[in-house]
Amino acid sequence: MPDLAGWDSFYVIIGSSAAALTGLMFVVIALTGEVSATVEAVRAFSTPTVVHFGAVLLLAALLTTPHHTLLTLSGSIGVCGIIGLRFTRWVVVQMRRQTVYTPIAEDWMWHVRMPALAYAGVLAGAAGMWWRPAPGLVLVGAAALFLLYIGIHNAWDAAIYVSVARRARRDPGTPPK
Repeated sequence: MPDLAGWDSFYVIIGSSAAALTGLMFVVIALTGEVSATVEAVRAFSTPTVVHFGAVLLLAALLTTPHHTLLTLSGSIGVCGIIGLRFTRWVVVQMRRQTVYTPIAEDWMWHVRMPALAYAGVLAGAAGMWWRPAPGLVLVGAAALFLLYIGIHNAWDAAIYVSVARRARRDPGTPPK
């Protein structure tokens, strides 16, 4: 069983950060109602951010839960990685389906490629625990932190978009881009 003793503070910090930021995303989503965002656009751009924060919170909970065996810990983390990768594929479908906004390269990078890399890191870290537990845990921790940063970036991006879109409603000559 990998030694998790030194990881408690790390996961308490990123888990509580993810939980707090999830709450702030609800505020951003509520504000998008004033901008007349479609359900498809919210699914494509806001839902993934909440899911990434939720994944960080779940990983923090899993890694601070006592009495894991190597099988239960690596298995539960591996399942998170697999679900995250499948979810990333769902995001691609949602981004293509919505018609309110045409995603640019930066959107594909932050909403698809980087999350896929992070979830692949979670999966690789879970598998790596069987060979070398300490580096496997470092990889899972790095991937969780990466997901947190991705969520922060995407939440900021959403907040800026809402701000610009609200201004554009007041001044029709400046549409959001």
